[in-house]
Amino acid sequence: MKIFFKVVLIGFILVVAGVIAFTTYQFNTYKPREISQEVVPDNLKYFQETYNDCRKKFYEQAEGIRQQYKDVQIADLKIESQIDSDLTIDYIYIPAQKSHKRLLILTSAVHGVEGYVGSAIQQMVLKELIKDVSLDDLGVLVIHGINPYGFKNNRRVTENNVDLNRNSSTDNSLYSSENEGYRDLNSFLNQKEKVSLTSLGNFFFQLNAIQKIVRYSMGSLRQAVLQGQYQYEKGVYFGGKALEPSVAAVTPLIQQTAQTYDLVFNIDLHTGYGANGTLHLFPNPLKDENKKARIENIFKGYHIDWGDGDDFYTVTGDFTTYVGSTIPEKDYLTMTFEFGTLDTQTTLGSIKALHNVMIENQGVQYGYVSKKDEIEVKSRYLQGYYPSSPAWRSKALYDAREVLIQAIKKYQETAVME
Repeated sequence: MKIFFKVVLIGFILVVAGVIAFTTYQFNTYKPREISQEVVPDNLKYFQETYNDCRKKFYEQAEGIRQQYKDVQIADLKIESQIDSDLTIDYIYIPAQKSHKRLLILTSAVHGVEGYVGSAIQQMVLKELIKDVSLDDLGVLVIHGINPYGFKNNRRVTENNVDLNRNSSTDNSLYSSENEGYRDLNSFLNQKEKVSLTSLGNFFFQLNAIQKIVRYSMGSLRQAVLQGQYQYEKGVYFGGKALEPSVAAVTPLIQQTAQTYDLVFNIDLHTGYGANGTLHLFPNPLKDENKKARIENIFKGYHIDWGDGDDFYTVTGDFTTYVGSTIPEKDYLTMTFEFGTLDTQTTLGSIKALHNVMIENQGVQYGYVSKKDEIEVKSRYLQGYYPSSPAWRSKALYDAREVLIQAIKKYQETAVME
């Protein structure tokens, strides 16, 4: 009998060791699925590798538009900063040429590092799509780089470590709200030491993450982490203590531009979440069936994620909801374009993406054990929002072009609610 129990125990230990070894190998060698679509060189010309180059190319495309339409406005909003005197939100406004009925707002880099792809799409719209639609009653406002600090420094957040998509609100009570689920996870999410990728905690990170999933469930864990928090200023997904300068600066521009239009449609460009190489469409949750029907018509034939999936979570202080709240008298529609990178719809992809965000923030707050660690962490982080893969970039431009061509034309047919 004793021999039997010893055999069982040894077998159990071997199984556990095998599981640990297998999951550790998967985690540390993780790559999202390959993209098989053919690379179109013309799509790649819109991508640049620095914030300044993106800004320069945006202005070049904008100046080309100025010659084609009357009363075009090209300008920038200087953003207050304690560390950089050259941060601007840049924009072009092409007013409707005859009657002001519909306004399209195309925004990028609410999460700064995601601005590379957002900028490429905005450049493509100015170069290719504007000339193919009628601007008789459609105005277009393209806002480039809403979080210029994050864009310039390859971070999602501002210089105050604030996530603008958790910060945007007309109600100041948001900044004193408490995310209790996050509080319970704070010590796990925000390590207060220099980053070492070879530490046991990082090398076996997936084990700790799986333990949290088992304890809280994947849905509860995702909601607690990603919702937004307002207590831990050096923590991930910090929403700030007040409205950030970037959002405060862009608000009057949106309000003033929208003033003469009846219907306003904001498309906000993001990367990171979802299946690698896939464009996901996320509208704000709607109880208004009329608005929902109009959005479904605008994107007819494309899958819209209305938040009824297992991986759905809500955030507080998101930018597109905020935009609508600043123009309450307007008929307002919105859609978020999310270009997936790390297959975060899978458990392992989600764990990998979270780890990348955590160690990047930890490095900013507390430093790195070595320069090699710093380079690797920053590289992983950038790849999670701006993949270097030509196939990924080409497909992102292709998908954006196809969806936007339809969306803009169908938006022009959309009736305004009385």
